[in-house]
This record gives sequence, C-alpha cells and structure tokens, in this order.
Amino acid sequence: MTVVDTVAASLQMGVRTLQSHSDSPRLDAEILLCKVLDVSRTALIARSDELVPDDGRQAYEKLIARRVRGAPISYLTGSREFWSLELTVTPDVLVPRPETELVVELALALCPLDQTHSVLDLGTGSGAIALAIAAERPSVRITGIDISAPALEVAMQNSRKLDLPHVQWRVGSWFDAVPGERFDIIVANPPYVASGDPALTKLAAEPLLALASGPTGLEALAAIIDRAARHLNPRGWLLLEHGSAQAGQVAGLLGAHGFGSIRSHHDYSGKPRVTMGTVHS
Repeated sequence: MTVVDTVAASLQMGVRTLQSHSDSPRLDAEILLCKVLDVSRTALIARSDELVPDDGRQAYEKLIARRVRGAPISYLTGSREFWSLELTVTPDVLVPRPETELVVELALALCPLDQTHSVLDLGTGSGAIALAIAAERPSVRITGIDISAPALEVAMQNSRKLDLPHVQWRVGSWFDAVPGERFDIIVANPPYVASGDPALTKLAAEPLLALASGPTGLEALAAIIDRAARHLNPRGWLLLEHGSAQAGQVAGLLGAHGFGSIRSHHDYSGKPRVTMGTVHS
C-alpha cells in the first residue's frame, strides 16, 4: 500500500492535487499542512524528511479535498489576518479581503488620536473593520452591526480574543439597530456583487447575504446612502466599499442625497474601491 508519509511527499501530493483548483497551490498546500501539524511554514520546510502520522495524513487529505471543492483557505484554518490582527473566521462570515483595509486606513485618518469620535460599522461580519479601528483608536466609541446573529457571534468572539471589549455589537438590518442615534463616521463593506454575476460561482462557499443584495449590486449601497445622513453628526463622514466598476454610481447616489466633498480612493491594486462623502449640517 502506497502511503504519503513524509512532509515533503505530503506537500507534493497537496500541490499536485490543487494545481488546477487554486491560484496558489503551493502556498495553500503548505498552509494546510502547517494547520494539521501545528507548525510554522519555516518549521515545515525544515522538517521535510520527517514522517507525517497516519491521522495527520488523513486530516490533511480531507482539508485538501475541501479546498478542491472550493472552501476558502481561511475557513479551513479558521483564521485570517487583517490589519495585523488574527481573526477567527467561519462560513458564517465573509473572509476579510486585503482591499478592505483601505476602509480602515481612511477611517483612521478621520479619527486623530487626540480626539474622541463615534464610529458605526454596518454589516460588520467578522468584526474586521470595527476591531482594526478599535485596536488603533482605544478612545473611539465603535458600534458594529450585522443582520446575521451567527456572524455577530464571530465578531464578539474576535473582540474577546483580541481583548478589544469597547466595541458594542448589535443585531439588525442596517440602521434599524441604531434608531435615533448619530455618529461621526459610518463605514460599510456591504454586499455589492450583482446577483447574476458569474463571479458568485467561485464564492459559493461564502455567505451569499454578505456578497449580493440584488440584480444590480447597488441595492445595499443605495439603502445605506438613503438613510445615512439622518445618522451622521454635522460634518460626519460616510465611507463605502464597493465594486471596482461602481465608483461613479456610488458617487452619484451620494450627491443625490446631499453629500458633499465626495471622492473615491483606489485600493492597493489600483482599483477604485472606497467612495466617501460628508454631510455639512
């Protein structure tokens, strides 16, 4: 009986199996074997000739098979790094993307360290944006909202794990969870993929609720913009992540709802990703 029994042979099998199912088969194979053996990638390479226990081999093969079926690496490992924070992620939440760090960067620029602000994070999911801001600005009052109770459980777990208890968490649909409340900054990474977009096929493992909200992809963005001004303090800001082809439409919606100083910002790959505007009164 042929058995994959060394670290090197296990990796070789993983890379070969993932070759046509991943953009980074070697990296994926290494990360999953590190998960099984509970070692770093550096240690993994140093142990290439060591034997993999039979139960470890079986666990690795199961993870590789799930990756082949489209499960994101972060769901398989149970974690994802975002803004240098190690976040727990589950299939109840969207996997945080690097481009979303732009929302954090822009929000922090509006929150000087010597000032106290209030921030509302709509559709918080894993809590990535809210917790990244909380980690950098301990004095800021932050509220994270999600319509999904299981998603909010993940956010609260991350809050406890990262020892960032000053974030408030609420279940609700957008502003329904904060009736009558106003904030200095509202941030959101809402679902913005059109419901018929073929890209959703590749994202099937992630919660559809966090990805698509209607046939155009603008439905959630429009709903937020429609009500945001009533929940912002004077000179407050609304920051919205959106698809790379939606900047013009989002800017138009902001202008139509009385927002000023509207501008779009590009993510680290050079694509327009976040559009923001302010209310003057």
